[in-house]
Amino acid sequence: MTILVFVGSLLAAMALGMPLAFSLLVSGVALMLHLDLFDTQIVSQNLINGADNFPLMAVPFFMLAGELMNAGGMSRRIVNSALVWVGHFQGGLGYVAVFAAIIMASLSGSAVADTAALAAVLLPMMRKAGYRMDRSAGLIAAGGIIAPVIPPSIGFILFGVIGGVSISKLFMAGIFPGLLMGFALIVTWWIVARHDKVEVSPRVPMREKLRVTADAFWSYLMAVTIIGGMKFGVFTPIEAAVVAVVYSLLVGLFIYREIKFRDLYRITLNAAKTSSVVMFLVAAALVSAWLITVANIPAQMVQLMQPFLDNKMLLMAMLMLLVLVVGTALDFAPTVLILTPVLMPLVRQAGIDPVYFGVLFIINNAIGLLTPPVGTVLNVVCGVGRIPMHDVIKGVMPFLASQVVVMGLLIVFPELVMVPLRWLTT
Repeated sequence: MTILVFVGSLLAAMALGMPLAFSLLVSGVALMLHLDLFDTQIVSQNLINGADNFPLMAVPFFMLAGELMNAGGMSRRIVNSALVWVGHFQGGLGYVAVFAAIIMASLSGSAVADTAALAAVLLPMMRKAGYRMDRSAGLIAAGGIIAPVIPPSIGFILFGVIGGVSISKLFMAGIFPGLLMGFALIVTWWIVARHDKVEVSPRVPMREKLRVTADAFWSYLMAVTIIGGMKFGVFTPIEAAVVAVVYSLLVGLFIYREIKFRDLYRITLNAAKTSSVVMFLVAAALVSAWLITVANIPAQMVQLMQPFLDNKMLLMAMLMLLVLVVGTALDFAPTVLILTPVLMPLVRQAGIDPVYFGVLFIINNAIGLLTPPVGTVLNVVCGVGRIPMHDVIKGVMPFLASQVVVMGLLIVFPELVMVPLRWLTT
């Protein structure tokens, strides 16, 4: 009955068109009334405590770093550098999209921002070269969801804060699975596009390749600095976020000189707006998380999953199926915020490594960005490329299937996550 009260009140509030943060608060109040614990001070205190969380400081800084990178031309230079090396191959622009998505994922951690930047630069080029627009848009959308997996990842920060898991370990554990997602996209693109008759980019002389790559040097150096700094313990994820802001600001202002001082107010305001939405969502979710614990919902979930507790692989498959279904109806952040406090006690009781679960959980939520009807990344590609939604859904299906296959491999072979993690954290 308690689970029904929580889920029913949450879905009812969302069905009425209430913003998700307020829907979470409504579900929390409904639980309080059901448990005869209603007290406005409890709501306000947990709401304040939810936002007053030190690791969450990384969120607005990474948001700002992403805005600065796009405004400063770093994203465009990454695409150009990939273009001169692989653009002349058959289907070369598709490979450019994947390589650029992987590099940009190591800079911003935002699927929406990366997808918008890639779509704005590459879709016009792919249209002009004669590529199928539905398939091209699908590839770019699928490449965009690598961003929440390769560090720095805002999704890992949210999961780590709510689930009580080391954010540094989550960051390191996401590197190899993120690269595996990119490799799966490359293989899938080669299979579906190898016979297309499209115009290929002219082969670029080595001198020009080196010049364009050198022009993107500062963009690549940022990725090396952020990941290398966390790997060798030079700075924490929060400090890495601050370094990313300072670095991208200095490069945009004084090296690439594409950011003017008058642009800083607009850039900062955009980052602040996005950050405020995320922070309020987290605060509201932690109110619900506290009440979920008080209502003993995790114990009820354990009872429901009792038949699977002795088989970790089967339990992980069931949990990932649940997350995949929920992800079709909810956006990335809400799914993370709602399901983490419910599932983590079950994961710990079953003896599953929380870092391993966190990586698969975030990958699965990222895949949810590609699944209709919500499909946030699909909407971004439709808007930027002016392509009908039904065409993008059709085009993304082969790439969505490849990411689900990657998810299946990670469930069957946990070593694909844990062995690279042990190497990166020693």
